[in-house]
Order: sequence, then C-alpha cells, then structure tokens
Amino acid sequence: MSTTEFSLRLIAALIAGLIIGFERQWHHKETGLTTNMLVATGAAAFVLLSVKVSATATNIDVTRITAQVVMGVGFLGAGVIFREGPNVHGLNSAATIWCSAAIGCITASGYFSEALICTLLVTIVNTVLEPVNQWLRNRK
Repeated sequence: MSTTEFSLRLIAALIAGLIIGFERQWHHKETGLTTNMLVATGAAAFVLLSVKVSATATNIDVTRITAQVVMGVGFLGAGVIFREGPNVHGLNSAATIWCSAAIGCITASGYFSEALICTLLVTIVNTVLEPVNQWLRNRK
C-alpha cells in the first residue's frame, strides 16, 4: 500500500468521523466532533497498521487488530454511559462512538462507498430517530 493510499483511507475515516461528530456536537451530545473524528481515525490507523505489517510478515492475522479495536472502543463507550437515579444517559453516544470506529475500520479496508452508506445511516438514525425516541419516552 502506498503512502498516498494510506493517507486517503485515513482522511476518509477522519471525514466520516467529522460528519457524525458534527451532528452530535450540533445537538449538544456527550461526544461530539473531535471524539468521533479521533475514534474513526484511530480505528483506521490501527487497521492500516495491521495491513501494512501483514504485507511483510506472513504470520500476521489482520482481523485480530480489528477485534482489539472493537474491544478498546467498547471501554471508551462505557466511559460516556452514566446513571442518574433511574435514568441511564449516554447509551446513544456510546453506540455512536462504536459506529464511528466501525466506519474507520471500513474506510481503512478501502470500502469507501460502504463507509459513506454507514456514515449516512448513523447520521440519519441520530437526527431522525432521536426525536421519535424522545417523543415515545415522554408520552403519557
């Protein structure tokens, strides 16, 4: 993989994180622009590293790095979940962080169309379904 291709994939992850993070920041959520950008970019960087290393070392399983990214982001997501009395807050933000990491992994693998679809779906869920979710929670 060339440095140009490496950079393109990393920048694509950064842009996907920016799109998702902008929506979160706009709606004043726990995790916003920089968090989602860093999560998507970091996930992509780890996957790209495993791809680069596997090109020279034949005994490397690139899927192991992706599995570790999923676990690591799970811990990060757990940090934004908190309980206030009977209410639990931050679940959607944690799920969004997890999705940002997945999209970072997708872009690192070179699946740009699929990453765009996932980015749009996450953004749609957060913008369209969040008000519906609030309405369902608040109805009597």
